[in-house]
Amino acid sequence: MIGIPLRFKTAVALVLLGLLTLLAGIGQKTFWAPAETVTATASAGEAAPLTVIDQKLRTLEGGTVTIKVKGEGSFLLAAGRPDDVDAWVGKTAHNTVTGLSDDKKSLQVKHTDGEASAPSPAGSDLWVSTENASGEMDYTWSAPADGDWSLLLAADGKKPAPSSISMTFPNDTSMPWAVPLMVLGGLLIIAGGALLVLKPKGAAPRDGGSSDNGAAGKASDKQGSLFARRARAKAAAKAGERSSSARLSVVVAATTAAVLAGGAAAAQASAPASTASESGAPASAAPAGNGTPVVLDAQFRRILEQVASATDAGDAAKDAKKLAARVAGTELEVRTQNYKIRSRVASYDARMPVRSTKLLTTVVTDKREWPRSVMAVTQGEGNVVPQLLTLVQNSPRENYKLVGTSPLQPGTTFPAIVRGGTESLAADDKSGLLYSGQEALAGLADRLTKSNSTFKSKLVEGESSPYIADTLSYQADIVKDGVDGKFAFTHKVVPESTVVFRTEDGGALVLGRLTFNFDGTPKAEGDKLSIGNDAAVLAGGKETTTGMVLKFAESVAVYVPPAASKDPMKLVAATRGLVGASFK
Repeated sequence: MIGIPLRFKTAVALVLLGLLTLLAGIGQKTFWAPAETVTATASAGEAAPLTVIDQKLRTLEGGTVTIKVKGEGSFLLAAGRPDDVDAWVGKTAHNTVTGLSDDKKSLQVKHTDGEASAPSPAGSDLWVSTENASGEMDYTWSAPADGDWSLLLAADGKKPAPSSISMTFPNDTSMPWAVPLMVLGGLLIIAGGALLVLKPKGAAPRDGGSSDNGAAGKASDKQGSLFARRARAKAAAKAGERSSSARLSVVVAATTAAVLAGGAAAAQASAPASTASESGAPASAAPAGNGTPVVLDAQFRRILEQVASATDAGDAAKDAKKLAARVAGTELEVRTQNYKIRSRVASYDARMPVRSTKLLTTVVTDKREWPRSVMAVTQGEGNVVPQLLTLVQNSPRENYKLVGTSPLQPGTTFPAIVRGGTESLAADDKSGLLYSGQEALAGLADRLTKSNSTFKSKLVEGESSPYIADTLSYQADIVKDGVDGKFAFTHKVVPESTVVFRTEDGGALVLGRLTFNFDGTPKAEGDKLSIGNDAAVLAGGKETTTGMVLKFAESVAVYVPPAASKDPMKLVAATRGLVGASFK
């Protein structure tokens, strides 16, 4: 019974140690557990009309980021691509929220000097979304699509942007030692209990002495054997106790080693992935602007709706001023003159209406520089055939404007173009093409001017919609029937209007404007030339003895095959509108 106190003390120590270890593990999961989120606040700094929240903050800690903004009066928060946000900010003074402090309690803010004010960013086509608020805003920052996104915070571009900004990030709540400590604590408690319950094993060996001793020595031998057996039993009990304790110690030690190894693995698994510098390999990143469309589908639809609304308003009122915000270039010129003629000549045809629906397809470039061009094909109410709508954004702070409309030629198939963002080419870029965009439009101009053009077999049109053939026939009839005059016709490319998109097959769709001039001069003194009622509105009269010039704007689209193809170019869309008439 001598070993009982030692076993009891060891057992109690193991149980107490197990309870403490178990409590430590439970504590890491409960009252010692870190907060699920951490909130960082920007300190009041130098005032600026704009504040940019850097793209990297959205994914800095993983998970969802929420932003609280407080300010005086109304303000907005806009989401856009980082390069779009930077381009819009331009040279304006601004603050940039760049990161977190080491203790994650403060937002790092960098001030950039510059111009004291900017236009209001409200309504810009660059933003994929905007949130408006007065006084206070709670915003959940989520990515509207793949890629990087920055935020722009502003009042009206003149007043200081709100400076009270706090951001709440997910916190790392992983406690890799919690479960191992709980398991280890339980095992220690079990080991202590087992040490109290288990009895040590041991047996006294039988006396192997001879029985041939004399009677006189038997009593002495029995007494000696009794003492020997007791001594051997005592030794065996101690040995059994040591053996049992040793077995328990081995089990606990082995289990502890396994648990600690598992804990180390869990800790390693919960650690952040190694960075490029730690692994020795650079992190891969897509080149800026590579495959990133300049607008998302939702943006494009919103832009189209505003363009269609402005055009409808102008068409209904025959007021070109209502077009100014969303229409420019050729289309503004054509509709302005169309309104003027229709106000005097009721029978003159209106321009085909612009519809945002039904949206058949979109063509969006991934060229991030300005000017940017996009195109839509729609067919809504009043569109007998699908209509190509070309929109251009000249600079970051300008919105997209409709610069050209052209009906798809009946029976013509629109070329397939990658929807997720396609390459746009310079007008003189012939890479991979049978002809450059500039050459294609020049070839069309030559076809429309000369019946024996060298491009006659190189640029064709559908038989059901012979725009080229009809134009050549019209010009020939004027010459034939105009006995009192000499007439000349020219079609010339307007270079700055040319837009080129790469098609799916490696070819290109070329859109642009030709200026069609119709020049007439009387053959002899006293001869008179007459013009129609539509042209008379612009010229200020119907007859002339000195000569006249009519000017039309032609909006066209031509498909150019890839360089290896033996197919001819094809006229995809074309229309014209009278934009000028004058007497010499």
